[in-house]
Amino acid sequence: MITDTFDLETEEIRTISKREDAVKVDACILTFSYEIMKYILEVMDCELIGNLYSSNGANPIYGFTYEDRYFATYMTPVGAPSSVAEMEDSQSLITTDKYIVFGGAGCLDKEIARGKVMVPTEAYRDEGTSYHYAAPSDYITITNADVVAKFMEEAGLPYIKGRAWTTDGLLRETRGNFDKRKAEGCISVDMECSALQALCTFRGYELYYFFLSGDLLDAPKWDQRMKKNQKKHTQHDSGYFDIALELARYVV
Repeated sequence: MITDTFDLETEEIRTISKREDAVKVDACILTFSYEIMKYILEVMDCELIGNLYSSNGANPIYGFTYEDRYFATYMTPVGAPSSVAEMEDSQSLITTDKYIVFGGAGCLDKEIARGKVMVPTEAYRDEGTSYHYAAPSDYITITNADVVAKFMEEAGLPYIKGRAWTTDGLLRETRGNFDKRKAEGCISVDMECSALQALCTFRGYELYYFFLSGDLLDAPKWDQRMKKNQKKHTQHDSGYFDIALELARYVV
């Protein structure tokens, strides 16, 4: 069974080879949005650090200086397996123990407005990747939730804390599973959080995670809650990168 796949007894078949010229960065910021990636390249003085490669092609990692700190950034793919694999591979090109991850998430509570920042405290492991990095459990603790929440408070940014539901089955979010997760205190649904936390805990990295509230599941019918071509208060809103950047500076 998938819950039996966490193996600490035998060696990994494939390991990450760090380049001799791997670049030391203070933190690495991950976005899921191609629009935000475009924004970063427009407003920051970025330089190419290197490329992550897969059958989808090259995925560039960029570096830039902000407030006397040097940060890396790249656009992480959607879904736990690919997002985890690219974070693993990023360590071949950069040296850091801090990752800031942000992106849109479905909302499980109609009282939470679209675009509001949600800070995950635990994530339900409804995906397969995390079971290769952490012993079986229903939930995994998001270890730096309190740090992220403290930053939001000090920055005067409205936010809400709660559990997340991480799933591989985007189109199999059934009403029954929604009811169970909401009853357990989940306020958001995403596809990567529990797996990225499992990886970071296993490898000894620090993960700082926040969502922005997106489409609504807590309604008689699924509600996208956005207009055509809308960017503000969506995962493509560049203002959330500004938050992530300040959070990166805060934790280093």
